[in-house]
Amino acid sequence: GMPVFHQLNSDYLENLAAAGVRPADVDLVVITHVHGDHVGWNTYWSDGEWVPTFPNARYVISRPDFDYWNPANRPATEPVSRMTNVFEDSVEPVHRAGQTVLWEGHHTIDANLSLAPAPGHTPGTSVLTLRSGSDRAMFVGDLLHSPLQIVEPGEAPCFDEDEALATASRRRVLAEVADERALMLPAHFPGAGAAEVSRDGDRFAVKAWAAFR
Repeated sequence: GMPVFHQLNSDYLENLAAAGVRPADVDLVVITHVHGDHVGWNTYWSDGEWVPTFPNARYVISRPDFDYWNPANRPATEPVSRMTNVFEDSVEPVHRAGQTVLWEGHHTIDANLSLAPAPGHTPGTSVLTLRSGSDRAMFVGDLLHSPLQIVEPGEAPCFDEDEALATASRRRVLAEVADERALMLPAHFPGAGAAEVSRDGDRFAVKAWAAFR
């Protein structure tokens, strides 16, 4: 359904290894939403089947997305989409292995990490918040695809399942990012991609881009 990602073979495991991390060392995988480019590395092909890439990890997935994309919950007559086989290849194997944590509402991972819903891009799209002392960082996944959406939150990509709901989630999260003085980390911004956001009423702007070294 998405040829650009079909049989994609990147060097991300080699990069993890260079950082001193083996697949068996990973104990947590957070899924902001179930789209092919966000779950496709959950598994790998071994001896004729898809198996979890990280054998000792909990894969944290929102139940609304799990249920929405599960083919068992969709009519057989539904047209084939770009999500063809994504669930079967990249979600079902880790669920079958007993490694998924399905959550609804809000989910606390530990004292520093928590997940909150921000639906629209998909029904279960979520934001991961990291707290460390007075510092905040918010990993917003695909809530925004372009810096333009900070200034114009109503601009929606064709990938949003519910554009109106996604716009409402964007406005709410941008306000929270600005009010909490949090560092915002979207998944698809070019370059370093992390930004601080300011607000003037219901208008938002980039206050500063984060410097990564």
